[in-house]
Amino acid sequence: MTTMFRPVGPAELALLEANGFTRWPPRLPEQPIFYPVTNYEYAAEIASKWNVAEHGFGAVTRFEVRDDFMRRFEVHQVGTLHHTEWWIPAELLEELNDNLVGRIEVVATFPART
Repeated sequence: MTTMFRPVGPAELALLEANGFTRWPPRLPEQPIFYPVTNYEYAAEIASKWNVAEHGFGAVTRFEVRDDFMRRFEVHQVGTLHHTEWWIPAELLEELNDNLVGRIEVVATFPART
């Protein structure tokens, strides 16, 4: 299995909760790529800084995907050494969902600071 992390805001988290944390929701037309990241540190950085600033809340999710599916995708470094992620085309998201093992877990939350 490949362990993946994804930072989410409140809207995406609500969609995950509505489906029992079993599938990622479809991408919006302006979201042609699904970007899970390779490590908790990077996901927490995005959730705590970007998601909180934009939406007032951020969370980090963790999930497992079958290696056979993930072998098709390269890891891309988009910043410092720990800024690594996969670029999965939106049209393959249902196939990714079919290759999830277990549930998508929320492993950290970041509320807005008052």
